[in-house]
Amino acid sequence: MAKLVIQGNGPLNGRVAISGAKNSALPCLTACILSSEPVTLTNVPQVDDVATMCTLLSELGMGVRNLSHGVEIDGSSIHAHATRYDLVKAMRASILALGPLLARLGRAEISLPGGCAIGARPVDLHINALKQLGAEITLEHGNIEARCTRLKGTEIYFDKVTVTGTENVLMAATLAEGTTVIHNAALEPEIEDLAHLLRAMGAQIKGEGTSTIAIEGVRELKGATHEVIPDRIETGTYVCAAAITAGHLFIDKCRPNHLSRFLEQMQRVGLPLSVNGDTIEVKPHTGLLGKDVQTMPHPGFPTDMQAQYMAVMTQAKGRSLITESIFENRFMHAVEMKRMGADIRIDGHNAIVTGPTNLSGTDVQATDLRASASLVLAGLVADGETVIHEIQHLARGYDRLDEKLVMAGARIERVAI
Repeated sequence: MAKLVIQGNGPLNGRVAISGAKNSALPCLTACILSSEPVTLTNVPQVDDVATMCTLLSELGMGVRNLSHGVEIDGSSIHAHATRYDLVKAMRASILALGPLLARLGRAEISLPGGCAIGARPVDLHINALKQLGAEITLEHGNIEARCTRLKGTEIYFDKVTVTGTENVLMAATLAEGTTVIHNAALEPEIEDLAHLLRAMGAQIKGEGTSTIAIEGVRELKGATHEVIPDRIETGTYVCAAAITAGHLFIDKCRPNHLSRFLEQMQRVGLPLSVNGDTIEVKPHTGLLGKDVQTMPHPGFPTDMQAQYMAVMTQAKGRSLITESIFENRFMHAVEMKRMGADIRIDGHNAIVTGPTNLSGTDVQATDLRASASLVLAGLVADGETVIHEIQHLARGYDRLDEKLVMAGARIERVAI
């Protein structure tokens, strides 16, 4: 266990390079279940969720070999269809093994998932969709138990946009008999990235990146090599780090087009930035203005950037209304920011932030992955010392965040406890 100790230290300056996307690497790792040949993934971030997923795959009997540039997954020796509860409870993305295991082995047993405490994220959409593909699924003693001979393609209509549900069905359908069409599919770049990997493995997929995805099932998938896309949420977090400190930061190896709505919002609040290829330059500013925002499914403002944006708004002039429309319990970081002196009022799904306020360093507790990042941002501009506890959440999804910020001039120390 460890904690982060942060001293407010003025503007950030320099360059940071973006790592691979955690939310793309995880479904790409489970996609490896679908093939009996080795799959090599590059640009894989060094985060705890990836390590957990690799352990899960290893315990299914798959070969997992770390490379200097990524990881190689060999599914030729897979022999198990069940996952351990203690792995699943630590990471909701474990549910992504359900579809591939069912399609490859005809059987899967996965505990109902755990993960961040940011509200209910039911898996009924996954289960109902896989049932429509012909799976027999029961819930026994907290486990999802699924069986099939061979899944059969059909029309899937999601009542609600679901990223992991779209990914699960997309993977399962690659080995199904006939054609599967997913309607109201999620539009996230991570789904496009997964489709690109599956296509390299021999899948027949059309329409990723749109609300309708068509998959023509094949008998088997082969090995492939695939580079995971850069992490758009990590990118946005560094944009916020530069914004909150009025710094000058070059953010390299990113995909700015994956963050268009967020970048537009940051320009609306008065942040000067420019895009040159795969680099975003955030320039120093003399003041930001509070602006309202509402989280929406992609391509809207990402829910995973809501907490970091709130931290920036504590230093902006005026009132900003932040509406969280995706999750019902994602303002827990606001309580900790208020302890630091932020003027934030919570009213249901709305947070009203009034700024700018002088934040004071104190002991705060991280409650989830993105809340952890928002508290780091607040600590960068707080007077005195900010101590962030429960930083295991941060390690789940950010690749060396504290180290990269230190290279840009932040004063952050990781202290063992």
